Amino acid sequence: MRQVLLRLAAALPTLCGVVVVTFLLTRVLPGDTATYFAGPTASAEAIEQIRRELGLDLPLPEQFWRYVVALTKGDLGMSLTTGQPVRAEIATRLPASAELTLCALVLAIAIAMPLGVLAAVRQGSLIDHACRVLTTAGVSLPVFFTGLLLVYVFYFVLGWMPAPLGRLDAFATAPPQVSGFYLIDTLLAGDTETFRAAAAQIVLPATTLALFALAPIARITRASMLAVLGSEFIRTARASGLSGPTVVITYALRNALLPVVTVLGMVFSFLLGANVLVEKVFAWPGIGSYAVEALIASDFAPVQGFVLTMAVLYVLLNLGIDLLNRAIDPRARHGA
Repeated sequence: MRQVLLRLAAALPTLCGVVVVTFLLTRVLPGDTATYFAGPTASAEAIEQIRRELGLDLPLPEQFWRYVVALTKGDLGMSLTTGQPVRAEIATRLPASAELTLCALVLAIAIAMPLGVLAAVRQGSLIDHACRVLTTAGVSLPVFFTGLLLVYVFYFVLGWMPAPLGRLDAFATAPPQVSGFYLIDTLLAGDTETFRAAAAQIVLPATTLALFALAPIARITRASMLAVLGSEFIRTARASGLSGPTVVITYALRNALLPVVTVLGMVFSFLLGANVLVEKVFAWPGIGSYAVEALIASDFAPVQGFVLTMAVLYVLLNLGIDLLNRAIDPRARHGA
């Protein structure tokens, strides 16, 4: 518990820096919030009145002080485009982004880790070459291009997937909110029809993100397995007459997991960033698309809330990865 508190305390300067930098960047970006919301036909007097109502006529230090005071009260501001509190909108949209990211990560792990293990065990084989091709494609192809390609092939050409219009199609009703994850909430409600609809909608966006994520996971799994398989204790295990699967899974994979788990944390962070593009392609109502729409409208509060939320998630994610590493590696637990 003491280590957790120390890590959280160490993250406070980072979060403070995020608050300052985000505030300053939103003020220097091109575009005038007052002009945008006043409309193209508004007079200079009307624009100036809106600027005063929004507090944009105040000196920058005073604007920042008001923002910080509101943050200490848990107030992230009001979205001018939707007229709703930013905190409420983020709380509503965050489960959609989290569900998509977690599904993509689980799919990527299910493909990449076995592929990386097989590529290391059968080095130079067809599986090894397939792993290299897949990882190269995953790194090279932009996520928005992959998403558009999947939509074109599986929706437009083959007609196997539903239209990319969000978490549910027009004929389905959202389940009662418990976790915010439709796949879980539909099962809790016993609504298998809506579950199938939600699962069908998430397949293409999750696959798009998974293709982006599996490249680093497969690469690090293969590299880590190759390093462990060449170790002395693996040769000893083979010489003791242990079977191949036992050596690979029980001894080699377990010792190769530490760098893989560390990379998983980084990949999850990358996926949260890539969500912004994927959500726009698939009209996914997550916080990424919310931030993009606010940025286009020069709506500062949602953008600042989005960046601060991402920063907090990164801090918590890194803390979770550190704790998981300590659980996997005995040397970390005993301070070796």
